[in-house]
Amino acid sequence: MDACDNALLTPDEMALADKAAVAAGVSEIALMEAAGRAVADVVAARWSPRPVTVLCGPGNNGGDGFVAARHLAMEGWPVRLALLGERAGLTGSAAHNAARYRGAIEPLSPACLDGAGLVIDAIFGAGLSRPVDGVARAVIEALTAAQLPVAAVDVPSGLDGATGAVRGVAPKADITVTFFRKKPGHLLYPGRSLCGATRLASIGIPDSVLGDIAPSSFENGPALWLGLYPWPRPEDHKYRRGHVVVAGGAELTGAARLAAKAAARAGAGLVTLAAPESAWPVYASALMNIIVRAMRAPEDFAALIHDERVRAMVVGPGAGVTSETRAAVLAALGTRRAVVLDADALTAFAQSTETLIAAIKGPAVLTPHEGEFARLFSGEGDRLSRARKAAKLAGAVLVLKGPDTVIAAPDGRAAINSNAPPDLATGGTGDVLSGLIAGLLAQGLAPFDAACAGCWLHGEAAREFGPGLVADDLIDTLPPVLRRLKAFASTCGMLKDQ
Repeated sequence: MDACDNALLTPDEMALADKAAVAAGVSEIALMEAAGRAVADVVAARWSPRPVTVLCGPGNNGGDGFVAARHLAMEGWPVRLALLGERAGLTGSAAHNAARYRGAIEPLSPACLDGAGLVIDAIFGAGLSRPVDGVARAVIEALTAAQLPVAAVDVPSGLDGATGAVRGVAPKADITVTFFRKKPGHLLYPGRSLCGATRLASIGIPDSVLGDIAPSSFENGPALWLGLYPWPRPEDHKYRRGHVVVAGGAELTGAARLAAKAAARAGAGLVTLAAPESAWPVYASALMNIIVRAMRAPEDFAALIHDERVRAMVVGPGAGVTSETRAAVLAALGTRRAVVLDADALTAFAQSTETLIAAIKGPAVLTPHEGEFARLFSGEGDRLSRARKAAKLAGAVLVLKGPDTVIAAPDGRAAINSNAPPDLATGGTGDVLSGLIAGLLAQGLAPFDAACAGCWLHGEAAREFGPGLVADDLIDTLPPVLRRLKAFASTCGMLKDQ
């Protein structure tokens, strides 16, 4: 298992991979043949033979469509093929495969969908740089209206493979077949919702080409961090496992309680909840395995975290947008030890982002949702680029939460989380995530690795529990997820220090 297996390539990087493969001796014709054959195989595995219309564009994506059409026709499928542009205008491998196709080639038009039981969309690939217009737009709109089953080649036509944005219009596919490595657009919304089930096909490009490309975007998963995961060792004790301090709020007490319990469940050896004195009885009566300390004055929090055995802090869940929250954030950051800032800890600096950024001198993870992000940083650009820019500006790992959560590091690395189910859209789940990340930070994981592992575990616990999820269920469901992860790590020989 290698992190490069999870690499995501932009369309430009994929073009470099193609060129590098050709330079290494793999012919472009062989690459196109393998790609088109993969599409035909996926289609034949998913659907029984039926009339299929293959929509081909004038580039290599259309060439893949010609190959798929040829193979399906050879297997007895009734095939109809429509081309955007003139056959005489095709060049290179696309022209070669158009010549090999023995069926009729008709002009692309909405009429080519008549009688189809299935459509293969091979009009445009992931590198489309302009809005879809003209006859291609008319065909895609007709395809959407017809609600026919769709298999997309590389991406649904009109989808930007780098950002997941729709350039004018794009169909909704049942299956998307892509090659060598996925693109960010397969995971970022709205692209993810349009791709259906994404199938990755190997077409003969050697993994060695990734060395020169040096991809910086990844699909989040254990391949990125499992070899570093801090499983307990025989010689560990509670302080060696790390002490987490969570700042509690005076009124919304549930949020900090969730964060504290999640930090403990993630493996922190000790968790302390710093509770305002007025709310101490609420916290103390509800937390059996967490130390609850009463804070009589704001300075008490600073004194508590002065202890160097405190390895990670969480500030923000249920804290309130107050001067006390700002003071707690600055005190935590002032230790130059690991800090997770969420919710009110971020909003408290909405009018003074510069103050927050200037205070970040040590390891920090910021976990905003879109609204909180917009209060602190520029809202221009796609999610991936915005998260990267904000992480670099802040000098901290940025977890931009959502159905396609992006984890970005100041050095430009980024991971897109893809295992989070919609059941997570309920109150308190973000507080659990903050606690998970803090628990992993306390055990020595670097901020980017802790954020990636925390997001994946968060999503996996939600998938394990399923419908009816509330935030507490994530914490209770984590143990079986961790057991499976540890068994997998053992099978892969990736149990650190064991």
